[in-house]
Amino acid sequence: MSGLGKGITASSIGYLLKKAGIRVTILKLDPYLNIDPGTMNPYQHGEVFVLDDGSETDLDLGHYERFIDANMTKDNNATAGQIY
Repeated sequence: MSGLGKGITASSIGYLLKKAGIRVTILKLDPYLNIDPGTMNPYQHGEVFVLDDGSETDLDLGHYERFIDANMTKDNNATAGQIY
């Protein structure tokens, strides 16, 4: 399912909702067991995006920040490793 444009699609929908006057935020759920993608192989996962609070996430949160013009934090990203 990687590389299908799910993050860009979610970002675009968020942008359209925000332009319609609806308050928007995003929670990214990742199935991997690592706490953050900084410890993963970039060839398997892709590049890491660093948020303003120093959290390492995947590039989708960077797309969300740009599309909906809002700063994301570690609270906008959850991995299975954080849950279990």
